[in-house]
Amino acid sequence: MGLAKRIGKSESLRGLLCWLGSLYIRFVHLSGRWQVVNDGHARALWDAGQPFILAFWHGRILMMPKSWRPSIPIHMLISQHRDGQLIARTVAHFGIETVAGSSTRGGSAALRAMLKFLKGGECVGITPDGPKGPRMRASSGIVNVARLAGVPILCATFATEKRKLLGSWDRFAVALPFSKGVFVWAEPIHVPRDADEAGLEAKRLEVETALNAITLDADRRMGVESPEPAEPEATA
Repeated sequence: MGLAKRIGKSESLRGLLCWLGSLYIRFVHLSGRWQVVNDGHARALWDAGQPFILAFWHGRILMMPKSWRPSIPIHMLISQHRDGQLIARTVAHFGIETVAGSSTRGGSAALRAMLKFLKGGECVGITPDGPKGPRMRASSGIVNVARLAGVPILCATFATEKRKLLGSWDRFAVALPFSKGVFVWAEPIHVPRDADEAGLEAKRLEVETALNAITLDADRRMGVESPEPAEPEATA
């Protein structure tokens, strides 16, 4: 039996892998020299106890737990697939709770859970190109959640000078130890409660554009190239 299958079948191996992953994230952060750009809006909302939706691309998941203020509860939307559950168990080591499901595909239970948390004053994290892409293209789910909950969306990303870009669909960025790194935040995006279909599409595009802009900015600050967004899916 191959290693991947053994990991998939073994609860203890999955737990060990996720624990080691969390240790790696801590080591990369502790061994690096990090700066934070434009996090004033996030800090103001944290200080005021106001909930918001944190948005980041699937390929930039790895270091995002270290962008978050540890004392602030957040619930991250994670797919029910095996890879998603590995991510969920890894981020749990940072006190991050998860919501299983998708914001667009059969995710009515996940949507209700996210709205409950947001209306209760707690934050939610969403990768708007997850769980399967297309890469760096935002789905409509995130703006629908923001509209229904009446909370802003704050986009964020990270980049490091030393890294490995995987050949996965999301071009997953593996930050390497002993590197310069940066977290970059965008301006808040507000979705009106009375937004119609055209208005929601404009806000979806605003999220996508903001995330791609800060990702490009972060990579340029670190002197590395940015992956190109995938071609958008054709619409009927």
